[in-house]
Amino acid sequence: MGRNTRILGFSVAPEIAEEYDRLAQRQKKSKSELFRQMVETYKARLDEEEFYRLQAKMARSVRKKRIFTEKEVEKIVFEDR
Repeated sequence: MGRNTRILGFSVAPEIAEEYDRLAQRQKKSKSELFRQMVETYKARLDEEEFYRLQAKMARSVRKKRIFTEKEVEKIVFEDR
């Protein structure tokens, strides 16, 4: 049976490597677990930023169309579906 993980290699400053080791120890996680959690957290943050970007864009759009109630917004959202 083949391996279902991959080994990554990259360089960081010694201070970052030391901090990473300390974080893993403090969290009682392996460095691999910590890295996976960091990637998931980063992805969630990107998704949240994208949500707020779209929310701001849509808010400007509905203000231009003079749409101010939730009913009006729902009508627009669901009419394309």
